[in-house]
Amino acid sequence: MPNMISVREFSSLIQEYVAYKSSIQNCSQKTVEEYLFDLRTFFRYLIARENAIDYHSKQFVEIDVSTIGLKELEKIRAEDIYDFLYYTNETRENQWSARSRKLSAIRSLYKYLVNKCHYLEYNPTVDIDSPKPKKTLPKVLTLEESLRLLAAVENDKESPYRTRDYAIITLFLNCGMRVSELVGINLSDIDSELLSLRVTGKGNKERIIYLNEACQAALSEYLEIRKGPKYAEIKDPALFLSRLEQRMSVKTVQAMVYKYLNAAGLEAKHYSVHKLRHTAATLMYQTGNVDVRVLKEILGHEQLNTTQIYTHVSNADMENAMAQNPLALQKKKEK
Repeated sequence: MPNMISVREFSSLIQEYVAYKSSIQNCSQKTVEEYLFDLRTFFRYLIARENAIDYHSKQFVEIDVSTIGLKELEKIRAEDIYDFLYYTNETRENQWSARSRKLSAIRSLYKYLVNKCHYLEYNPTVDIDSPKPKKTLPKVLTLEESLRLLAAVENDKESPYRTRDYAIITLFLNCGMRVSELVGINLSDIDSELLSLRVTGKGNKERIIYLNEACQAALSEYLEIRKGPKYAEIKDPALFLSRLEQRMSVKTVQAMVYKYLNAAGLEAKHYSVHKLRHTAATLMYQTGNVDVRVLKEILGHEQLNTTQIYTHVSNADMENAMAQNPLALQKKKEK
């Protein structure tokens, strides 16, 4: 997640673009901040290249990007953007996803300038291909590792937040929600009978997540505390509260999950909070035989091809298929 960034760092033109993304396209604050972060990097690169500023220097991160306005953006050509993408790959060592996101930010800006406002006639991003993704399978916990993680929380008798943390990890492993969705849940988002809850996903789109018995049990136990006398005077509507009795932040949840991954002996595998979302999706598809179209709705994906990464065949399935070959037992005859 990029550091905090202010729209005041940019020219009035970019501020106008940000207002459009926020108010007309209804983009979330997180999305807008990510676009601004990437555009700032792009603008700094252009200024540094023109003025021979070292990309690794302190001077680079102090470059004033408010000088980039319509006049400067009109001069940019496709080769300038290719040079920038090369810089992000070679110098910043960005993975394909980060480079692709930076290109999306530049594309979005020029689409606004050319197609929406007609400030410019030429769009340098039109024929630029997105960085090709590296095809990798999502890294997930096994069923046994998932149970170890839950046990690590359950066995943490000294933690005053054990019930809360157990409910959070249970939701991650069973529902496949994003961490941003989890921290955004309010008490009013939960069905009175604990049958479902409402989350707000990417693009401020709401969806309903249905709760299985494990989630119902974990939430029921936690709600006895959350709605009990300890928090009776708390006005914050958040479901999950921090030790400061405020809505938990993404970083707080991440730190908690890392703590229990470490306690479960899983830290060496470099798992993360997002890997718990991958785990839920993989377990539902491979073990629960959930249809990929249903899985798409559960995860809140816009496109089916995003969900299809979870339809990969497991090693066990491939091993079993090999064993079923009628020639599997055929061995070379001894002479």
